[in-house]
Amino acid sequence: MADPEAVARRYLEHLTVERGLADNTLAAYRRDLQRYVGFLAARRIGDLDAVEAKTIRAFIASVSASTHGPDGDPYRATTVSRMLSTVRTFHRFALREGLVTDDPTAGVVRPRLPRALPHPLTVEEVTSIVEAPGDATPVATRDRAILELLYGAGLRISELVVLDVDDLDLDDAAVRVFGKGSKERLVPIGRMARDAVAAYLTRGRPALATGRSRAALFLNTRGGRLTRQSCSRLLDAHRTRAGITRVVTPHDLRHSFATHLLEGGADVRVVQELLGHASVATTQVYTLVTTEHLRAAYYTAHPRARRSAVRGGAS
Repeated sequence: MADPEAVARRYLEHLTVERGLADNTLAAYRRDLQRYVGFLAARRIGDLDAVEAKTIRAFIASVSASTHGPDGDPYRATTVSRMLSTVRTFHRFALREGLVTDDPTAGVVRPRLPRALPHPLTVEEVTSIVEAPGDATPVATRDRAILELLYGAGLRISELVVLDVDDLDLDDAAVRVFGKGSKERLVPIGRMARDAVAAYLTRGRPALATGRSRAALFLNTRGGRLTRQSCSRLLDAHRTRAGITRVVTPHDLRHSFATHLLEGGADVRVVQELLGHASVATTQVYTLVTTEHLRAAYYTAHPRARRSAVRGGAS
């Protein structure tokens, strides 16, 4: 008998040891599996071999119909799809390990997701945000360096907060980044990002550092490593200071990095490498954004392309 909870523990160990997934990814798998195992327990299903396709569909339906958070928000389609993906890979693992005789997810169709395009900032909006901190205090130089690096290197927030001082090479204007799955890449940084980081290392970090700082690059006011949540809060504060009314997340700066590179003529495969995407298909979503931008500019500017133009002559 394949006890769902025991197999889930074994699968998570496999993901941790053999796949080497990042902590955030593992946490998402763990949450999804806990929910799924709990669903099976509520239905008194104690053997994975007893799970049928209709069981999987019922689980997905239950997630789709439920809410989360203090405001009772429904789960997004992407979250539901991710949970199905977790359940699918879980059952495939059990089958591959010889723990079950069948994969009940094989006949379950993944729901079609609407294509969600990124919403990048304009160059002017980015400039106003990254320049908002100024450089009057150690914290201000830190914030400026963080914002310049998020945009200047297109980093994920999870990649930025784990950076150590030794990951920077300011002489070669590059930063060593450990992305998803602990994959390492070397990303160039532009003059403004390099200058901002150099200023932080000279005037900001020494004032913030304590005995507990060790090698961490970005520090909080107590000398500890800055967290993702703190970075998001400081971005929101500087977004407000810059007069930007739309919500801006750290990932929006990454979106803007990719979009502005493509608009400037960069090859999509170069952008793929800079972003650390495993597949170029993930990067190509940004080409759709730039295409829409070009179409909008064309229909706005070309005198014989304006959709609202009225044909001359008698009818």
